[in-house]
Amino acid sequence: MMEFPKKVYYPAIYHPEEDGGYWVSFPDIPEVLSGGEDIAAATEMAEDALGIYLYDLEENGESLPTVSNPGYVSVDEEGAFIALIDFDYLAYKIKNGNQSVKKTLTIPSWLNSLAERENINFSQTLQESLKEKLNV
Repeated sequence: MMEFPKKVYYPAIYHPEEDGGYWVSFPDIPEVLSGGEDIAAATEMAEDALGIYLYDLEENGESLPTVSNPGYVSVDEEGAFIALIDFDYLAYKIKNGNQSVKKTLTIPSWLNSLAERENINFSQTLQESLKEKLNV
């Protein structure tokens, strides 16, 4: 699987709507559109839309779209503006990728006996150890 950067920023254009809301487009990813009733809601929805799209690319082994320099993105619509929307892959995966996956492991019999005697939760212990090892 391709290595994704931990965090990436894409320029987004906020387009004003007549009712006071905004719809958001990404010049580097024209198929991703979002919006909201105000800047905060539009930003939250844009982060979600970007996250869903980029997460899907990563899961399918595809490359990230090239990120434009926001200084070169032009806005010719009155009231429109540019902002950077970030995608934090690890944070997104932690928030949205909590489906359990069954793993089979092998440990020595004596270790299994001791752990069972102490009522140790194997799944929890493995998760804690992996998080510590991966610094997450």
